Amino acid sequence: MSMFEDLTDVYEAMIDWPKRLAHEEPFYRRLFAEHGVRSVVDTACGTGRHAAMFHSWGLRVEGADVSPAMIDRARANFAEGDRLRWVVRGFDEPIAPGGSFDAAVCVGNSLPLAPDAATIERAIGQMLAAVRSGGLLIAHALNLWRLSDGPCMWQKCRLATLSQREVLILKGVHRAADCGYVELVVAEAASGALVRNESVRFCGLEAAALESMARAGGASEVRFFGGYNDEPYDRPTSADLLMVAIKPG
Repeated sequence: MSMFEDLTDVYEAMIDWPKRLAHEEPFYRRLFAEHGVRSVVDTACGTGRHAAMFHSWGLRVEGADVSPAMIDRARANFAEGDRLRWVVRGFDEPIAPGGSFDAAVCVGNSLPLAPDAATIERAIGQMLAAVRSGGLLIAHALNLWRLSDGPCMWQKCRLATLSQREVLILKGVHRAADCGYVELVVAEAASGALVRNESVRFCGLEAAALESMARAGGASEVRFFGGYNDEPYDRPTSADLLMVAIKPG
């Protein structure tokens, strides 16, 4: 199978994982310490980078993703054991047994990739059902409302070697009314020949709607941040929309 039949290798190559995890780690450590987190379910884990980081802190972790290829890569990179397991599962599917985790996370703009609001609400409900009383849910979305309506904002341009070919990976985002699109272009570095061109739609999420969904799922407290430095969420300017929903103790 060619690696270009799925995006696993492209996904791995286009992210500077050490830099990203170093930036986000203090945010998770603070919240996990505040709420006594010892177990985590990562409900859209991709290739498992966040889940593996949590596991390296001594936590019990389950990483789940709807993509078998992503889970295969996570298992190959980080193995599996009593305190780290990988499963193929969509984030809106039941996480059994309910209440067995201290925290659930859904990050990397995964939640907005759901096809509709009903699926997002179902996913939030499933994640909250999976955590104990006093547990928490952390969900991340790209803040669509910071983007101008129309032009593409190119975020990444990376040179990588994939399947023994040197390629250029371009990733951008743009807004069209209340929807966003992730644009991905992969081209051969030497010739410029197009290898892959993807446009993926995602939902523009509002803080008020997310809070309503979280409270319907059993959360008693909901907080929002505009990024991983604990800054308050501001709809017109924040790069991110981070929700922390806490179940009553």
